[in-house]
Amino acid sequence: MGVVAAIGVLLPFPFYWWLWTNPQSWVNLCGQGRDPSMVMARVSHVLKAAQLLSLFSVASLSWPPPLYFWPLMAFGQFLNFRVYQLLGEAGTYYGVRFGKTIPWVTEFPFGVIRDPQYVGSIMSLLACLSWVPFLYILLWCLGYVFMMLVESKEDPSARAKSVS
Repeated sequence: MGVVAAIGVLLPFPFYWWLWTNPQSWVNLCGQGRDPSMVMARVSHVLKAAQLLSLFSVASLSWPPPLYFWPLMAFGQFLNFRVYQLLGEAGTYYGVRFGKTIPWVTEFPFGVIRDPQYVGSIMSLLACLSWVPFLYILLWCLGYVFMMLVESKEDPSARAKSVS
């Protein structure tokens, strides 16, 4: 199950990379009348479920969790919730790459934490270290680090033109 779980953990990152580097292809694939950010969100939710199932397949759950679990999970999920609250679906799911105008946000955690959604996700994963073998947490975290690097080099001229 180890290799299958590792593939499941890494599954979303080629998709995210492709969307980031080829946004026009995604907009065209979604077609007129379909919001590319919404479609990305739905596909991402399915891929996230596959990731979680992959982790669950190699986890050995026990209760109660260690004390470090609670602050890491709580703050990590707070960051994820806050990013989504401030950016909405379009801002979270590459709307700017798909030709949408997304307002620049400076409220916390933006301006304080670089890549707050990825940082929050990494914190949440680290919270699970007592249950999930280190290798799988490391692979998932490396996927986030990879995407942080990819997204830090945005070329505005490569943004998609809206088909709607």
